Amino acid sequence: MKYEGTIYRPPSEADSLILQVTIGCSHNKCTFCGSYKDKKFRVRTFEEIAGDVQEAKQYARYIRKVFLADGDALIIPQKRLLPIVQLVRDAFPRLERIGVYGNTKSILKKSVEELKELKDLGVGIVYLGVESGDQVVLDRVCKGTLLDKTAEAAQKVKDAGMLLSVTVLLGLGGVERSRMHAEETGKFLSRIKPDYAGALSVIVVPGTVLADEIKKGTFVVPDPYMLLEELYIMIENTNVDHTYFASNHASNYLPVKAWLPEEKEKTLKAIKHVLAERDPSMLRPEFMRAL
Repeated sequence: MKYEGTIYRPPSEADSLILQVTIGCSHNKCTFCGSYKDKKFRVRTFEEIAGDVQEAKQYARYIRKVFLADGDALIIPQKRLLPIVQLVRDAFPRLERIGVYGNTKSILKKSVEELKELKDLGVGIVYLGVESGDQVVLDRVCKGTLLDKTAEAAQKVKDAGMLLSVTVLLGLGGVERSRMHAEETGKFLSRIKPDYAGALSVIVVPGTVLADEIKKGTFVVPDPYMLLEELYIMIENTNVDHTYFASNHASNYLPVKAWLPEEKEKTLKAIKHVLAERDPSMLRPEFMRAL
């Protein structure tokens, strides 16, 4: 496998074959993200991808899940993406699901019919970075989208019959907009009703715009207990039909896994207990946190 640079994938794709179909991220302007700063975005050629698939077949014939990396596979035009997905499907007869990252703009460029074509070939889940339900925060971090457009993109994914998994970022509003960010993000999750929602916590990456803002004093990262308060407020304001909510990513101080609304009250009670105790031993140590 001829990987270029560092490879990222969602935690739920840990057992998947990672197939790099794009290099980098098509947006790559978010102030908090340093994941793809060392890469110039491009779509890999079909020949490059086919070579990796052929190699994977030699060593892992019984692949059940494939994740198409890097940051935004859905940006690939449909006439180029369909043959790639078909190649993967043909190569691994036991394949159960293909997963992809998608951003708002790339999803909206595809029609529901085009997304259904991908679904029929095995693309079963789209991972969408929501980050915040507060438009002020999204504008500040240069997310490059409007909440109404993100809601439209989320609905397209669901209309195509795909699973929708979204991520939100605790602490992204800084101390200044901490409560507003948490409240509005919970409300936005209620609006789009994803199948899965994952909460990560801000980790300052050296060399990013966010890191520069912290040095200048224009952004203050919430402390661990303020991040837990955000988590509490976010879940409190999330009203969905059936969503799996998790904050078990390595960036978080407190791992939480819950089906909402079924386990909402139990989860809120557990977070409230940790907030009341203020016992550092209940939190993930700083040295164990990671992106």
